[in-house]
Amino acid sequence: QVWDSNGRSHSVDLTALGKHGEVYREGPFACLAWSHSETRLLYVAEKSRPKPRPPCPWDVPGAGRPSEEDEEVGAMCPLSTPCTPCVSSQFVYWEDWGEALGTRSVPVLCVLDLEGSSISVLEGIPEHLSPGQALWSPNDCGVVFVGWWHEPFRLGLSACSNRRWVPPQHPAPCQDAHTLLSSEHGAACSPQLSPDGRRLLYLEGGLGGPHRQCLRLRMVSRALRAPATAVPPCAAGHSATLAAFAGLYTEVLPPRCWAADSRRAVLGTPQRSRMVSPGDKGGHASPLYSLSPGSPEGCWELLTLQWDLLVATCSAPHRPPSLVVAVLPPAGQELSLCWVPVEDTPTVPGVTWKTLTIQPPCSGQSPATHRVGRDTLAALVAGWVTSPLAPGGPHAVFDARWRPSMAALCQLGFAVLLVNYRGSLGFGQASISSLLSHVGEQDVADTQLAVDQALCSEPLDPHRLALLAGSHGAFIALHLLAREPERYRACALRSPVSNLPALLGTSDIPDWWVPPPHPVPCRCLVLDTGHPPLAVPQVQTPVLLCVGARDRRVSPTQALELYRVLRARGVPARLLWYPEGGHALAGVETEANVFGNSARWLLRHLGQ
Repeated sequence: QVWDSNGRSHSVDLTALGKHGEVYREGPFACLAWSHSETRLLYVAEKSRPKPRPPCPWDVPGAGRPSEEDEEVGAMCPLSTPCTPCVSSQFVYWEDWGEALGTRSVPVLCVLDLEGSSISVLEGIPEHLSPGQALWSPNDCGVVFVGWWHEPFRLGLSACSNRRWVPPQHPAPCQDAHTLLSSEHGAACSPQLSPDGRRLLYLEGGLGGPHRQCLRLRMVSRALRAPATAVPPCAAGHSATLAAFAGLYTEVLPPRCWAADSRRAVLGTPQRSRMVSPGDKGGHASPLYSLSPGSPEGCWELLTLQWDLLVATCSAPHRPPSLVVAVLPPAGQELSLCWVPVEDTPTVPGVTWKTLTIQPPCSGQSPATHRVGRDTLAALVAGWVTSPLAPGGPHAVFDARWRPSMAALCQLGFAVLLVNYRGSLGFGQASISSLLSHVGEQDVADTQLAVDQALCSEPLDPHRLALLAGSHGAFIALHLLAREPERYRACALRSPVSNLPALLGTSDIPDWWVPPPHPVPCRCLVLDTGHPPLAVPQVQTPVLLCVGARDRRVSPTQALELYRVLRARGVPARLLWYPEGGHALAGVETEANVFGNSARWLLRHLGQ
């Protein structure tokens, strides 16, 4: 539907016209962009599939579409008819893009012409690319889009900034030529055009290596045919007001990030245990200005920037998000920016927090590696310690934002310790790279050290400790249970990684520990018999397992395997199986159920 000041002006059923399949409404491919004339809409949809033949009694659910080769075979088969393709094409496997993208396979760029209520699918996109994140170029004379390589096969895209993405330009919707705007050997995404149409910003990272990493902010302008770096991967000492700026980690630029002068951009990024909003002054090696200087520690997130009016939220572990606005000052006067609260959210009674800084001991790693420090974010009250580890690791970050589940645990009497081990985002690329080949060692040792220091510096009961963890954090938790079987009284795990070698054949990101088939060098993880589940014989702690049956990142059979081993050894264990759940176990009902069961499990086994 299209609405204007007079009401609804157009209503078009996009799929009824038969030009394409389901429209992509969210995810990395999705976009919805007006042309400058406001007569056409650019969007992404699934490529139209051949109509399936009538069902037969011997059909098997989940059979894929036929490939081009099989379709040709079917056409020549004397037994096949127009409505019944050759049986050899019935069970062809159809690739998708992994976790949370199981219905996404072959995206196409589409244009809706509102004046004629017609839809056209753009042709001429290279066959090895899957397009997305499209926008109109100046004067509507072309389309800029991101192209994901899907050869030799598709890999998971969710939370992966190391995929081979290139933003080519489609000069005109009716032509087949295209122009490459970025480096062919980088992972580019999130293009945003300046208001005057003269500059294009996008994010770029390295191919291969860590799935989440420090990114570069790149700019292409009419004056510079080759892309220039506006913000390098880790510009320590380069910022005008950000001391020891640790780099950019956001994987998506705000839909509106440009200032009205088309020379400055605003975005947010994790910086150690905080989320800040630095302003970038467009140009090669641009200076950075913090737009939240002197503000209390917490998490700042930019919602939008329009006509130089900034709209953002600010939150902290003890304070839900508050809406704030500010007018962006003229260039060079950014430090005079003043935030005005639109609504002031009160703090949650009984919840206090602080940041603990921990220096890990030197190890056999390179000097550059063990110079990297680590922050530990903690919300501390009287009670016990739980350690929720790694929200989507191994490379993620706990910043100082409002987390309802953590505040709820504090209200139940827990003290919550959130650990950013070396390898977490927000501490520089050297920190991220230090974890390669040391998974299961460095991250586990750092978490163990953080728990020890918290017990020494805070009034906590060392005899009532529990672990709450998810994904890679659950992998760390299992190591902690095996290393110190009598230390933790309870453990609740979500989507746990318990068998690293099994990820090679079951995960949508098998290159997590095996290099993908391209020339970029990657380091494999070192596996040994000390990794779970082979270390399960040492585990004595009661364990709750919460898994989604549709998890594509970590197969739910890993939790099932772990559950059976624990039960066979007489360890109290409970398995919660969510039929529609994915790796994140997202959704209001699912999240509430997981939290409620986890909290009850911890309270029960801590004697409450």
